[in-house]
Amino acid sequence: MKSFIKYILPAAAVVAGLGLASCVNDLDVEPIDPNLNTQLDANGLFNKCYANLGIAGNSSGDENCDIENLNGGMSGFIRQMWNANELTTDEAICWWGDDGIPEYDYNTYGPEHPMLRGLYYRIYFGISICNQYLAECSDIDATKTAEVRFLRALYYYYLLDMWGNVSFTTKVGDPGTQLPRAELYAWLEQELKEIEPSMATPKAKKSTDDGYGRADQAAAWMLLARLYLNAEVYTGEAQWTLASQYAKKVMTESGRSLNTTGQNGWTAYQMLFMGDNGESSAAQEAILPILQDGITTQSYTVTYFLMSSCFSDDMHPWFDDKTCGAGSWSGNRARPEFLEVFFPGRSIPQDADTRTIRTAAGDERAMFWTIKQSLDITENTAFKYGTAVTKYNTFYSSAADGSGQHDAGFPDTDFFLMRLAEAYLTYAEAEARLNNGNATGAAAKAINDLRSRANNTVQASAYDLQDILDEWAREFYFEGRRRTDLIRFGKFGGTNVDYVWQWKGGVYAGRNFSADRNLFAIPGDDVTASNGAITQNKGY
Repeated sequence: MKSFIKYILPAAAVVAGLGLASCVNDLDVEPIDPNLNTQLDANGLFNKCYANLGIAGNSSGDENCDIENLNGGMSGFIRQMWNANELTTDEAICWWGDDGIPEYDYNTYGPEHPMLRGLYYRIYFGISICNQYLAECSDIDATKTAEVRFLRALYYYYLLDMWGNVSFTTKVGDPGTQLPRAELYAWLEQELKEIEPSMATPKAKKSTDDGYGRADQAAAWMLLARLYLNAEVYTGEAQWTLASQYAKKVMTESGRSLNTTGQNGWTAYQMLFMGDNGESSAAQEAILPILQDGITTQSYTVTYFLMSSCFSDDMHPWFDDKTCGAGSWSGNRARPEFLEVFFPGRSIPQDADTRTIRTAAGDERAMFWTIKQSLDITENTAFKYGTAVTKYNTFYSSAADGSGQHDAGFPDTDFFLMRLAEAYLTYAEAEARLNNGNATGAAAKAINDLRSRANNTVQASAYDLQDILDEWAREFYFEGRRRTDLIRFGKFGGTNVDYVWQWKGGVYAGRNFSADRNLFAIPGDDVTASNGAITQNKGY
């Protein structure tokens, strides 16, 4: 199962030399030990380009971290991408005192924020690996070369989205040049269109199929749709027509389909976030899954984190003697403003388990837990303040008792970084933007299809933009995209924004903050080390 990144260790000698001195340092292929074999392992390096998304080091549990001076278990891409895009918003809050968590919770992050530094360097580490592969191995296999270029584009997309004007290079040894955001956008657009013909023909795959976990043409289309959906934020010029076109292409030509059938008491939506999501019918929805396996790919930075950080020992939503199948770290909870998308007026049942809450919502996506939890986060000092989220678990939908987990500690649950539902909502929103703010006809049907999958009987022939923003939250909460959606809808940074949530801006009632915080600060040590070549983002 998931053997695609099982054999990543041969690349260790290639990547061990990268430190934090500069985000664009080239890889040192000279090993510290002269007795080590210095022959380049192309397959190992290719796998490492992907593995950077799913693990943080070269040993089980993220040990032997890729990047010096970072904790492997805390420095993984998914974990820190999630923290940056969820804890800063109305969806999530964490009470831990880890360096950087409070600053996320209260929107007070700056150039020395340790977790943002870790994410920034993790992304550039991925770019460096990709550049190394393309420099050494680009003539080996055209499809693999296109995939690595796609991964490099994906890494640059996250830099574009979160930092804006960033250092850019495609060559090993090149110190890079800081590109304006609009220029990086243009490069991404051209790069994705250029590589798309060389990528694999799109089709749905399970973990038993060759190519599961690898990007095909549908991933390039989906990233282009994501780029165009946010084009107005990135460049000042909207591209709704192109966003609609590429989203529609994913919907109709990717070979993927929504998972609409549950099994053994597990719902179709829930199956997307379970231990056998790579083996069950849920896999037909995955466009780019980040692979996890309790035996071959053990990590604290992906779905283990998304489960454990959301559960306490007292929570048993599916079985009386089991929590989520992983740890119980008791950290992340939902803020009450977000819950209004399921429960207007914050009418979520209190002292209730997940099944009760899901029934009350009339929507199978509402996976929450309020037993021993308070709705309001009157103080952010303990897990009990806020609503618990039970979205992720490591159980297998193939068995009513959830059995099947490969390892008692680490999950098998893959993280779907891209899934088909994103194309449905991208299409609906883009069409609404082109239609005076209303999704009708096929665009409305796209939303209704997602609601039908969730057994939500409240459907309409037209949806306005607020409806669509709420649907983004219902479908994708706690999946690491909320900050981007709020910015696009004008609901995040800005002194005149008409939306606040508890502890936004560091006060209980919530308050607005500067629009400058729609971008994160470039790490201060990178700005200093550049000797003036990198300019800090405005407001920092």
